[in-house]
Amino acid sequence: MMKSLLIANRGEIACRIIRTARRLGIRTIAVYSDADAQALHVRLADAAVHIGPSPARESYLLGDRIIAAAQASGAEAIHPGYGFLSENAAFAEAVQAAGLIWVGPNPASITAMGLKDAAKTLMQAAGVPTTPGYLGEDQSPERLRAEADAIGYPVLIKAVAGGGGKGMRKVDVAEDFADALLSCQREAASSFGNQQVLLEKWITNPRHIEVQVFGDTHGNVVHLFERDCSLQRRHQKVIEEAPAPDMDATTRAAVCAAAVAAARAVDYVGAGTIEFIADGSQGLRADRIWFMEMNTRLQVEHPVTEAITGQDLVEWQLRVASGEPLPRRQDELAIHGWAMEARLYAEDPAKGFLPSIGRLDTFRIGGDCRVDTGVEQGAEISPFYDPMIAKVIAHGADRDAARRTLMAALDDTVIWPLRTNAAFLVRALDNADFAAAKLDTGLIAREGDALMPAERPGNDVLARAAERLVAPSTGPVGFRLNAPVRRDAGFLLNGVPVTVAFDPSRAAGGLEDTLLTEHGQTWQLRAWRVEGAGGQGAGDGAILSPMPGRVIAVAVAAGDAVRKGQKLVTVEAMKMEHSLTAPFDGIIAELNAREGGQVSEGTLLVRIEPSEG
Repeated sequence: MMKSLLIANRGEIACRIIRTARRLGIRTIAVYSDADAQALHVRLADAAVHIGPSPARESYLLGDRIIAAAQASGAEAIHPGYGFLSENAAFAEAVQAAGLIWVGPNPASITAMGLKDAAKTLMQAAGVPTTPGYLGEDQSPERLRAEADAIGYPVLIKAVAGGGGKGMRKVDVAEDFADALLSCQREAASSFGNQQVLLEKWITNPRHIEVQVFGDTHGNVVHLFERDCSLQRRHQKVIEEAPAPDMDATTRAAVCAAAVAAARAVDYVGAGTIEFIADGSQGLRADRIWFMEMNTRLQVEHPVTEAITGQDLVEWQLRVASGEPLPRRQDELAIHGWAMEARLYAEDPAKGFLPSIGRLDTFRIGGDCRVDTGVEQGAEISPFYDPMIAKVIAHGADRDAARRTLMAALDDTVIWPLRTNAAFLVRALDNADFAAAKLDTGLIAREGDALMPAERPGNDVLARAAERLVAPSTGPVGFRLNAPVRRDAGFLLNGVPVTVAFDPSRAAGGLEDTLLTEHGQTWQLRAWRVEGAGGQGAGDGAILSPMPGRVIAVAVAAGDAVRKGQKLVTVEAMKMEHSLTAPFDGIIAELNAREGGQVSEGTLLVRIEPSEG
């Protein structure tokens, strides 16, 4: 077993790796950027090395600096975690060339599975079923359009080097293909440095099924069963579970055997995930499940597999990288109970799930669940990295037990002042179709507003909070015959004036403010201050940047006439494009956006004056 390990990552996954390494007696070395100087993973590690400025491209994505840090700190091995350089074959080769142990698959395996088109061709040769589509080298818009027409709409455009839900566009009709292709290629070039795409037939009732596989250097390959990641928003996983609902033994055996065959086809070593798309219109059937791609790293959702198998997959990675055989044979692995994981993000559902940046003044996750996090109370969620706060993992005897345990934990979570998706997750878990395991990847899109958090808490919750702010009365409060005493008073709820009816006889205190939480959503209630009135809305035609980012397209000029819904400016943030549109018909009276310019949250980009008449 290795004696020292550098973790080429940050946040939650770095902390997760440190926990297992410490249990195994392995010395850990963290790396950090300027923004992460006080981060939790830096404090947990035995040593830490600064590798550059805050932007990832100037620190965590610089393989030479990470290798130099490993050599300077005396590390024997490098674990890449997930994201950043974890699936970069050139970095893996450089690590090995430097005489260090690479905790991951062989670089050749990463290369073989790194491009979706090449991987699908390889899988077809190995007898693994793949979805109908186009994998050709001819990337001309005309050829791609012709192939899409031949496949039949709807089709899915996917970046061959894509991942994390980026570089993907669904096209419903031929007329939309050209615009969707251009947008997909632009996002792919920005996120992955490769704008090549492939086409796939869009599955009408898709389920996302993936299988955890593991190989060692002794020729052994096993699977650790499947996960269902069908609950997604814009192609990004929201809630994952293991095992997959409605997966019978025959289908499980076929899918897991296909996953093992896929891993063997590339001589796979280490942790990997074979992702499949399933047509769930007739239930899960082996002949309706097709290979999509392989992720040659540890997945974000690996804890649900750990929960149902009782295995530590990071420990498996470290043992395999040290040359040991797999800790378990296939016949020694079994499913125990059910597990679910929710990804808790600092993001605002009311603003299209844009990241919520700032300090975590209050951070408490409720319930009896495993919590994997890279932050703690008082930490900063910066604009430079993924805004995940934590992964919350529940395990139960069956699916409903796991679902209810996870929902209770999120329901009792208190985070302030940042916005989170906790209330959205609670509503998703409580959704009737999800509870009944009627799953497909379009469930969240169909439910829409039904999953959005409430704008304000219930009256009873507000009343109890108000009672904590009001000083007890020393005089008579009056009464109503056969009814409780009530009094109306004004407060500020997240800065907006509200009137709350409460029982003055239960007044407890005279506090300045208090936090109240309902179904995972937290608000601040403050004692009334005249100067605390809420700010103006944007109904005056001011188009503000919803978050920090870079302007990548300006579609209008000052003086232009625009229509309601017309695209004005496109801002890129967190490697995602956000198009800002006109709220009504009017004239561009002011234009402050320029292509390539950096903007802060709340920056006035465009001001529109309504058209007369």
